[in-house]
Order: sequence, then structure tokens, then C-alpha cells
Amino acid sequence: MTADTQPAPMVYVIDDDPSVRAALEDLLASVGLAATLFGSTRAFLDSPLADAPACLVLDVRMPGQSGMEFHRLLVERGNPLPVVFITGHGDIAMSVRAMKAGAIEFLAKPFDNQALLDAIHRGIAVNETHRAQNRRQDALKRRYDALSDGEKAVMARVVRGLLNKQIAGELGVSEITVKVRRRQVMVKMGATSLPELVRLSDALAIAT
Repeated sequence: MTADTQPAPMVYVIDDDPSVRAALEDLLASVGLAATLFGSTRAFLDSPLADAPACLVLDVRMPGQSGMEFHRLLVERGNPLPVVFITGHGDIAMSVRAMKAGAIEFLAKPFDNQALLDAIHRGIAVNETHRAQNRRQDALKRRYDALSDGEKAVMARVVRGLLNKQIAGELGVSEITVKVRRRQVMVKMGATSLPELVRLSDALAIAT
């Protein structure tokens, strides 16, 4: 896979009913979506996930841990996997709770196949955006890590708006040294202006 090629999306399905899993697998295959199916949340947690954009189709009511409880666990763990709930026993209050918790959709069985596919595609798009943001943050962190300690010290003061003379005074170095380090910071961080460097610094603070 090259930097310009993204892996094919994956749909995970957790439902304790084998007939529902089989029907969903056929539906997803009919539109070219790969699926991995599980009969329980434990089976899902015990399996490695593909490094690909994904969405989780999750049954609300299952033996042991419910889908709602499992979704809350994923959120608490910071797992960004978008969730589409399906249920044969849903109600409006449950639907509202699920959507407030960040679910993409809440569909009652028997649901319209197109409505489910539309929700899954929305979930995959959300996850693709999240993955792209993570890639940008990782690249930014690598650029920052490539700075020397002296360059990081200069960058921290440049984005605060200090002049070269002030920075030199704080660090106990010459203005020439500050100018050289400042130029290296701009090159290594890929910034073409001070406002852009400030923006990158803000993004770096969020990433770390």
C-alpha cells in the first residue's frame, strides 16, 4: 500500500443471532463491503482489527454485555470506531441515549437495507476522516521530534511572539544563533510564515 492508496474499508458486525449475521454478510458483500462477524463483544475484543477505515454494526440486546454497555466501554477507552446500532427491541428513549453517546444511527429490526448501508457508509466516512487527522498529527509530531533542543527552545519563544533579541537574551545565545535556529525550525516544520508556525504549534499541543 502506497501513501496515496488507502486500504479497503471493513465492516464489523456483532450480533448473537447467526441468521442475522449471515444476512448482513450477504448484504454487505452485495455492495462490495468486506465484513468480519462476531457472535459476542468478547469475540470482537479478542480479535485483531484491520488497519483500515471501518464501522461497527452492533446489536443492542445480547446475552451478557449489552450493545449499549459495550459502546460506552469503547467510548471510555477512546476507541473512535463509529457504531450503527440495530435492535429488535428498541424504543425512542434508547435511541436518544445511543445518538447522544455518539452512535451514527439506531435502526429497529426489520430495518430497511438501504438505510443500514447509508448509515454504514457515513460511519466509514467519519472513520476515514479520523484516520486522516491522526496521520497528519503523526507527521507533525515526527517533524517536531526532528528539531534539536535548541531549535525547540527557539520555536517555543517564536510562537509566543518574542523578538530574536528577546529570545537571545532568554536563552543566553547570540542573535545570529537565534536566526539560524529560527530558520531551521521553519524548514523542518514545513512552515512558510509565522502564523503558519503558530498554527502548527497549536495543532502539536493538541496532538501531545
